[in-house]
Amino acid sequence: MSDELARVEAALDQRGPGRMVPDRQRIEALLDLLGNPQRAYPAIHITGTNGKTSTARMADALLRSFGIRVGRYTSPHLDSVTERVSIDGEPLDGEQFAAAFDEVAPFAGLLDAKAGEGGHPVTYFEMTTALAFSAFADAPVDVAVVEVGLGGEWDATNVLEAGVAVVTPIGMDHAELLGPDLASIATEKAGIVHSGATLITAVQQPEAAEPLIRRAAEVGASVAREGLEFGVVSRSVAVGGQVLTIQGLGGVYDELFIPLLGPYQAQNAALALAAVEAFLGVGEGRQLDIDLVREGFAQASSPGRLERMRTSPTVLADASHNPAGVAATVEALAESFAFSKLVAVVAVLAEKDARGMLELLEPVADAVVVTENSSPRRMPADVLAAIAVDVFGPDRVDVAPRLDDAIESAITIAEEDAGELVSGVGVLITGSVVTAADARRLLRR
Repeated sequence: MSDELARVEAALDQRGPGRMVPDRQRIEALLDLLGNPQRAYPAIHITGTNGKTSTARMADALLRSFGIRVGRYTSPHLDSVTERVSIDGEPLDGEQFAAAFDEVAPFAGLLDAKAGEGGHPVTYFEMTTALAFSAFADAPVDVAVVEVGLGGEWDATNVLEAGVAVVTPIGMDHAELLGPDLASIATEKAGIVHSGATLITAVQQPEAAEPLIRRAAEVGASVAREGLEFGVVSRSVAVGGQVLTIQGLGGVYDELFIPLLGPYQAQNAALALAAVEAFLGVGEGRQLDIDLVREGFAQASSPGRLERMRTSPTVLADASHNPAGVAATVEALAESFAFSKLVAVVAVLAEKDARGMLELLEPVADAVVVTENSSPRRMPADVLAAIAVDVFGPDRVDVAPRLDDAIESAITIAEEDAGELVSGVGVLITGSVVTAADARRLLRR
């Protein structure tokens, strides 16, 4: 890491990476001081509970295959904060990120001083959002593909008023901030749908679908729904990924290879394609160039999403952090890997539904090693172990507070009695984006 980037990361950390204030007052004031850079380009805005980053990355790849210059903003990051801000498919380097930060920081300082003691200074996420929007305007980009940080209506990214709003499947997560039920959460997420926009929505549970459709009607947005106007027609597992046929808004696109695993990634691909079609003005009977669509999907990637880090035994890093995400991972594992033995390494954040995730892993994992990740919000290993013992039974649970020790222990357990069939055993490291990021750093050394 460069000295400049280390300086910026330290300055951002002082703002508290986990601190959230549910309003847009500071980001609106900050962007106003910067000349409202977010108004310099159109945007595709993505919310939902799971699949946002993968959908954003696929939409980015598709747009670039058509020669469009894309700025992509996603969160959280795996290895470096620079990953959050990409232009032309490449994250800003350390110097570029530091320069963009230095453009924003003086104005944030003015707002902090104005807030005074007892007020709310600009948050970490608001800083990176303003930094990204400013960098996109300076580039300049033709379109921004932006993932919501949390929720929708009051999220800092919702200053965009994007022409295309994408909603991935909505589930129970962050209930303490977004509401106690699916309807409340969906109402908050529906806030990214603005007047005259096109809403692209995944199949939703009825209580989540109703607020989305109601919001679209209120603001005069058009709606495209998975399973009606677009969706996956067929899919087959292929080496290193899967081959899809997708019904898009403009017609059927076949022989689409994506180097990503699982039915949920096929769904994300359909959402990304429909979003790009809507952005480019494609409608019924008028398709995108299918060769360029194939080229874009073939270049897609999603680090930390069921990512193979090692072979013999296979070690996978996965960023699933709630029951819906783990359910999708379990389905993808069954489809893409024929493990004779699987050991899970699990570390979660304290506020997450650890029991729900472990209950989904229990039928497919022969054993679990509970551990901790590097987040200050991590659940202590002994607390997670008590839940795991209740779900798996004491004989199938190991505890290793350090992640490196946990991975080593899991590999040892996986290889026990495997003999020469070690290629048929696997280790899945999951439970949090932070867990996946920590594992990637350890395993790449």
